[in-house]
Amino acid sequence: MELYLLIFFFAYLLLTMALPRWRVVRQTGQKVFVVPNDDSAQGFIGKVFRWLFLMVLVALLVNALVPSWKPYLLPAYFLDIVFVKWVGLILLHLSLLMIIIAQYQMNRSWRVGFDEKQKTELITTGAFRFSRNPIFLGMLMTMAGLFLVLPNALTFAVMLLAYVVLQVQVRLEEVYLRQAHGEDYLEYGRRVGRWF
Repeated sequence: MELYLLIFFFAYLLLTMALPRWRVVRQTGQKVFVVPNDDSAQGFIGKVFRWLFLMVLVALLVNALVPSWKPYLLPAYFLDIVFVKWVGLILLHLSLLMIIIAQYQMNRSWRVGFDEKQKTELITTGAFRFSRNPIFLGMLMTMAGLFLVLPNALTFAVMLLAYVVLQVQVRLEEVYLRQAHGEDYLEYGRRVGRWF
């Protein structure tokens, strides 16, 4: 399973970042990764996410290639149970499927971050009928699944930090969407919850 998790990580990045980016750029000709590399709140969140992905990669590399270093990640042995690992694996795979579906449903509107110069359509159908943020919800499920499969201090820290950062990012995007879509977004927000 150790090597499978490492392969899953790269497949996850391919399916949730590289392929959707290629598809949307091909359809629109516009930049898709619009998180600024500056000192703004959105720029800071982008930097934190790069660190989070690096931390996940470290946890997976140690798990797969250097098992003698696992004690340095401070394992939560009380969670090292087959049933818990299966729950984590199910969450990982369901979250990947959920993210792929939601990104596909966003179609040409999918972006990483937001750019006030790019006007995108407000998506309220499909998975977005049940959650205003199904992609971010899927990412939270991913982090929870990873922690359950590899219960240690590093994956726990990643899960908590991802939760906090996504809460901030969602609120930044809500401000942008209210400005971009006005009453349509406000009505959508009254019908559909932020997460559920």
